[in-house]
Amino acid sequence: MSVPLSLWQVALAATLLLVNVALSWRLRLGLGRDIVVAGVRMVAQLLLVGLILGWVFALQHPLPVVGIGLVMTLLAGQAGVGRVRRRYARIYLDSFIAVFGSSFVLTGLTLAGVLRIHPWFEPQYAIPILGMVLGNTLTGVSLALDRFTSDVLGRRGQIEGRLALGATRWEAAHTEVASAVQTGMLPTLNSMAVMGIVSLPGMMTGQILAGASPGTAVRYQIVIMFVLAASSALGALTVVWLAFRTLFDSRDRLRAERLKEPQGGR
Repeated sequence: MSVPLSLWQVALAATLLLVNVALSWRLRLGLGRDIVVAGVRMVAQLLLVGLILGWVFALQHPLPVVGIGLVMTLLAGQAGVGRVRRRYARIYLDSFIAVFGSSFVLTGLTLAGVLRIHPWFEPQYAIPILGMVLGNTLTGVSLALDRFTSDVLGRRGQIEGRLALGATRWEAAHTEVASAVQTGMLPTLNSMAVMGIVSLPGMMTGQILAGASPGTAVRYQIVIMFVLAASSALGALTVVWLAFRTLFDSRDRLRAERLKEPQGGR
């Protein structure tokens, strides 16, 4: 069991934020207000999530779990497009399809096939695992989309040259597709490469703090990392394939005019 925290202990930890505010004031960074607002916002969001999860855990019914999962997926799909510099008409739908497909499929396989949770919607497992998968997948989707749309415009001449020489749309864009999927997987691969040596992941740390043995925590973390890697790859591949279908038509023509700069910048 983890050590219970009182409100004054949480308040004591919050005073550490004042160190950042003091540094910002002393160095004239102009970040003091942003630090305080971000801290207050984080506390409010986590308190709200804590109340909602407490209610869902008490109900023990699949509908609230699925409903929360869909809301989380909708927000993740929107966030996946937030940092993309060039967009097309259905980019939000493509992002949602990629995040939803990869996250729900892999979370379901993990709960039912690997961990064998019963019932399958057990919120103590379903919501945290889905949250981790969504967070990782949206990063992969965002990076892959941004890289693919940028490369399509940046290498437009080369792609159209390949098409003019008789290449199919897939042959003409294969290099850009592969590069985008690799970019989408990069954060997960980097994390896996140093995990356990440079960093201890959050799930493993949380389980140890909650009283689980290090061996059990390590096994859970290994399972989760394999799921995150698969979800990143599937999400990045899906969204790049959907973008490819929009930016290249069935007559093997590049339709770069469908890419637009978002109004007002990012």
